[in-house]
Parts: sequence; C-alpha cells; structure tokens
Amino acid sequence: MDYLLICATAFLASGLTFFSGFGLGTLLVPVFALFFPIDVAIALTAVVHFLNNLFKLTLVGRHAQLTVVLKFGLPSVVAAFAGAGLLALISEWQPLASYTLGVKEFYVTPVKLIVALLMIGFALFDLLPRLAKLSFDPKYLPFGGLLSGFFGGLSGNQGALRSAFLIKLGLSKEAFIATGVVIACLIDATRISVYAKLIFSPEQSINYMLLAAATASAFAGALLGIRLLKKVTIQALQVIVAIMLILVALGLASGLI
Repeated sequence: MDYLLICATAFLASGLTFFSGFGLGTLLVPVFALFFPIDVAIALTAVVHFLNNLFKLTLVGRHAQLTVVLKFGLPSVVAAFAGAGLLALISEWQPLASYTLGVKEFYVTPVKLIVALLMIGFALFDLLPRLAKLSFDPKYLPFGGLLSGFFGGLSGNQGALRSAFLIKLGLSKEAFIATGVVIACLIDATRISVYAKLIFSPEQSINYMLLAAATASAFAGALLGIRLLKKVTIQALQVIVAIMLILVALGLASGLI
C-alpha cells in the first residue's frame, strides 16, 4: 500500500509540476508522513524533488536563461536562509484559529495566511484579463528572487512564488520551465546538504527501495510532461500556474498544508 500510494503521488505530482514549477513537495510530504516521522518525510521528499529536478534538467535544461538563473536564483538562495531564520523567531506565535478533522487538529498561522494572500495576489495576475498581459522588467529579477526565497524559507513554499514571478517575465514556455528547474536544483542542493545527516543516520530505518521507486515514478511523470509540453500554450501555462497557486494558497490559509 505504501509503494502504491507514494509512487502514484510522485508520478501524478511530477507530471503536473513539470508545467507549474511547484507542487511535488507539497503533495508528497503528507503522503510520506503517513509512513515516516515528519522530519524524515521532509528529507525523503527533498531527495525525490532534487533527483527529479536533475532529471528534468536533462530534458529541458538547454532552454534555461542563465541571466535569470543568476539574477533571480542567487538572491533566492540567500534570502531563503533569512526567511528560515525568521521562522525560528516567530514559530512561537499563537495560531489565529484551529479546528479538528477526524482525529487531527489543524492550525491557521499568521505566517501561512500572509503567504497565502500573497500567492492569491500573484494568481490574479494570471487569471484577470486586464492583468494577464502585464510582465515584469528584468531589472526586478533580484527583488523577485529575494521575495521568493524569503517567503519560501519562511513557509517552505518557495517554488510557488518563484513560478508566480517567472511566468510574468515573458519567457517562452520552454525557458520558463527550464529556468525554474535550474533554480530549483540550486535550492534543493542547499536543502540536501542540511538533510544528509538525517537521511544517512543509522538511527533511521529508511526504506531506500521505496525512495528509489518514488524517484522512478517522478521520472515517469516528468517524461509524460515533456510529451505534453508541445501541446501546451504559454497562456495555458499561466492558467495552470494560477490554479496551482490558488489551491496551495487555500491549503496554507486553512492550515491543511
């Protein structure tokens, strides 16, 4: 059952996130958490996420815009550390509300609510016709990277804000996907360096066969995504990103994520 559920989630999420640029971690962490402690679930998801991004890099990496990677990605990495540091300071803030579903209690926190509102605002730029034609000047790339990295470190949803900003740069669909993948690899490499001790700790009984199966399933989802890429327009890509932003935002605002 664990193989079926985890591999199916990895496959479907990878296919979807091939276009949106985010969502694999959001969907896979809760599934891994059904079978592993939450810290191990986060670490295992990071490994699948990183290997899947490396695989996607072999598929579309040649389309990446190096200028965007450097001006957006590097500030994003630096700001992610700042956001994570702030999270440690405000983690004691009291939730705004709480509720129970079944036997599990969920909390609506100030940080996640702020990030959710920000993501919904970005989504409106892709859904409202009057705003959909707007694009960001490349000179704002460092600011976008700082914003994405900071709130990503604060909430763990950096990919969503990264995609929301990159989609408005006027890149081609191939360049949008490839550039996001390169930046994601930089972030993932940083995370893996932190999680490595946990992953390889002899105290953790990690099922490496399950990890390999989940990674292979994510690869298969990415292959499906590359086959469908030619059929997707940049306008459709914007709508996909917007819908994913809203779904993740609602999950954050409600405390489900």
